[in-house]
Order: sequence, then structure tokens, then C-alpha cells
Amino acid sequence: MADRVTVIGWDGSPLTAAARSALGAATLVAGAGHHLALPEVPGRAERIRLGSVALAARRIAGHRGTAVVLADGDPGFFGVVRTLRAPEFGLEVEVVPAVSSVAQAFARAGMPWDDAQVVVAHRRTLRRAVNVCRAHPKVAVLTSPGAGPAELGLLLEGVHRTFVICEELGTEREQVTVVTSDKAADHTWRDPNVVIVIGGPAAAPDDGAWLAGGAPSDTPRGWALPAAEYGGGLGEGETEPLRAAQLARTGPRVGDLVWDIGSGSGAFTAEAARFGAAVIAVDRDPDACARTLAAARRFGVQPQIVHGTAPHILENLPEPDVVRVGGGGAAVVSAVADRRPRRIVTHAATRDAAELIGRDLTEHGYRVECSLLQSVELDTRAWTEKKRTVGFLLSGQLSDRNP
Repeated sequence: MADRVTVIGWDGSPLTAAARSALGAATLVAGAGHHLALPEVPGRAERIRLGSVALAARRIAGHRGTAVVLADGDPGFFGVVRTLRAPEFGLEVEVVPAVSSVAQAFARAGMPWDDAQVVVAHRRTLRRAVNVCRAHPKVAVLTSPGAGPAELGLLLEGVHRTFVICEELGTEREQVTVVTSDKAADHTWRDPNVVIVIGGPAAAPDDGAWLAGGAPSDTPRGWALPAAEYGGGLGEGETEPLRAAQLARTGPRVGDLVWDIGSGSGAFTAEAARFGAAVIAVDRDPDACARTLAAARRFGVQPQIVHGTAPHILENLPEPDVVRVGGGGAAVVSAVADRRPRRIVTHAATRDAAELIGRDLTEHGYRVECSLLQSVELDTRAWTEKKRTVGFLLSGQLSDRNP
């Protein structure tokens, strides 16, 4: 096992005395090509070009001597430190940090970033990174080959964003470019790069801001809020108890894309978006689209609102993770199930309609749950019944996919 492993972050500036000392004593140095070309790397040291960090860690674990790993930016921030410290390698790691590429990117843009989301995009996580860019007004994306600015722009089709693309930060070839998201695919971008994605109604944190990347704290507390919060007039499938159950069954979260079909007042759309999910709200009624937009502005969220009739309008929408079907019945539920989202939730007014939807979901391979929900609103002055609602809640979950 290596006697000592030092991880050195490099941001293009001269190495610190601690970093130079560690390199001077190194008998093995791992890093990218531009790291291994640094004049401070000893000529006698064994050199490993860093591709797979896990493979490099195994080599280091078997090395008798002093090892140094060079990495861009802060190696403890979405960097190599996590892998090197994995228990299976048994390495004791010291870290000499540098300025992270995210901090550098925002500095070049002259922007604060305590209110930004930070995501990593590679081929496996690109779609989820795009969903975060849909849902949040300020996002920094650490890209990778095949999951860069062009791919981000293509997957954000229909959603306007501004990209600040920072290429090869800290080097002589550093370049910062500002383009709209729809133009990003028209260029070839150099790696490594960081993309700052800006768009939507960014809410400036007040003087009491305390949580990095946190949502504004001036929105109403609680979930499944009453009709008055949405201007009144909730539809049949939007009552507070039913909406609470729908949110519980779908479990929207950061990185998800939610379809809200038949958005009505926008109550479910707004509340799913408040969980951090990206939401596409669909309704055939232009007034409902307007109400959904008003609800989104009220709560400081930014869904994509699509005017059209399901199921036809759904054909060109990006793949969802979870779906609420608020209108359209069994035909729409069946069309949604064809797209294989992880979870589907809907409601029915009668048992026959519930059984029809349940059978269709089962035939599509979903595990189906159905509940009869009854709620009674009381007048607390006289403790008499004001309003009674009854409906069937149906939810389907794919058993062969991550819930």
C-alpha cells in the first residue's frame, strides 16, 4: 500500500508550497495529460494517466512509495476524493484543495452562486441534470464528453434558458461564451467546460438567506393547500385530500420530470414543482393554462405549460418519471402507461371507471393500488357538515424500475 496519498487540486494558478513539496517527494503521480506535463512532476516518478479513478486507486493501493493524484478544481467537490476514500482501497488521503470550477465559472460571470443548484452531467445522469435546469432558475452543470452544452440545449427544447459556457477554465485557452439554449447545439465546445444555466423568475434571497441552493422561504407553509391559495374553484380531482394523496403516491423530487395532465387550477403543478421537480402541465382549456401560470408565479416555480388535448399532445413531450392524470379518463391513462413512467396516479368518480383504469394499468405491467377516499368538510362554528367528497384514487407503479 502507498505510504501516503496526497490529492492536489489544480485551478491553473501556481501550485502552493504544500503541493510542490508533495509532488517533489512523489514516486507515483496520477492525473490527466495536462497535469502530468506540469514541470513540478518529478521525472523519476511513475506516471498514470487518470481515466478510471477506481483503476488508478487500485494501482495506488498496490504501490510501495508516496503517491500524488492531480485533479482539476477542488477534488473534494464532485471529485476524485470520494472514490479514493472508498473502504475497498484502504487509502489514507490528504487533500490540497483549489478553487472549484463552479466557483471559477460564477466568478467569470460576475454572479453569486449561493442560490444555485449544482449538478453533474454524464451520459447516465444527463436527463436528470436537464430536469434540474428545467425546474430551477440558476444551475451550474459540470459536463462531460457526450453530455455537454450541445446535449443540454437539445434536451431543453421548448424551454428558454441562457447558457454561460466556460471552457478550459484556468488555462491559456480559457473562454467564456453566452448563448441561448437553442443555439448551443450549433457550436463545438471544448472540454472541460462548465455551463451556468439561467432562466425563469429568479428570486433574490433576502438578507436572511442561510441555505445554499435553497428555495425562497416566503412561500406558504404546508402542502395540499386550500382552494383560496389558488384563487378558488378547484376541480373534481383537485380537492385537498385527493391532492395530498396524489403527491404522496407520486413523490416528486429533484431531477424528476412530472407530467400534470389536466392541470386545472395549477394546484398539483405548483406543489409538485415546490418539491424541486420539473413539471410539464398540459390542459386543453386555455383558461386552465392561464390559471396554472398564475399559480406558478404565485409560488415562484416555473413549469412548462402546454396547451393541447391529451393523448395526442403527449407524443412529442420528453419522457416523464411520474405522471398525474387529472382528466381524460382511461384513454389518457393508457397512453401514458405506454410511455412507461415509474409511477402514475389518477382518480375516478365511479367504481366502474376505477376498475377499467385499474385493469389497463395492470395489463401494462403496473402494480395497482386503489383507495376509496371520502372527506367531510365541517363548519366548526356549529360542527355541521358543509361539504362531502367521495372518489377513487388509483396509483400504478412499475415493479421492474427504481421507485
